[in-house]
Amino acid sequence: MEESKKQSSYENLQAQIRDYQFPEIEVWTNLYSDKDYWIELEVPEFTCICPKTGLPDFAKIKIKYQPDLVCIELKSFKYYINAYRNIGIFHENAANKMLSDFVKACRPRQVKLCAEFNLRGGIKTTVTAEYVKKCEK
Repeated sequence: MEESKKQSSYENLQAQIRDYQFPEIEVWTNLYSDKDYWIELEVPEFTCICPKTGLPDFAKIKIKYQPDLVCIELKSFKYYINAYRNIGIFHENAANKMLSDFVKACRPRQVKLCAEFNLRGGIKTTVTAEYVKKCEK
């Protein structure tokens, strides 16, 4: 007989996060789209809120991407990042939502996002998410 699993008290706290609308990330035309090169962005003071306790979480976000036709416009990206400040979101969801929105904005050839969260309760969380553009046939 299979034991029933107890549902976490965290369940459904993030049910709508994929649909949450953050500020638009703007782009500009990449005049060197014929070249293979990398752009690295680092956000050393990222903040969001723990959805359970309401306490702040702090992280360093590192993004390394290979642009295709457009590049990320940094001022709009700052506004996007700062919008997380008042959002209750799990670390894993923050990294994946950020990656999804980044890819949607600029359709890079590839991107790697690493979110290194500060210690909380004696545990440091690092979430790494990647995207590689699929070849079109």
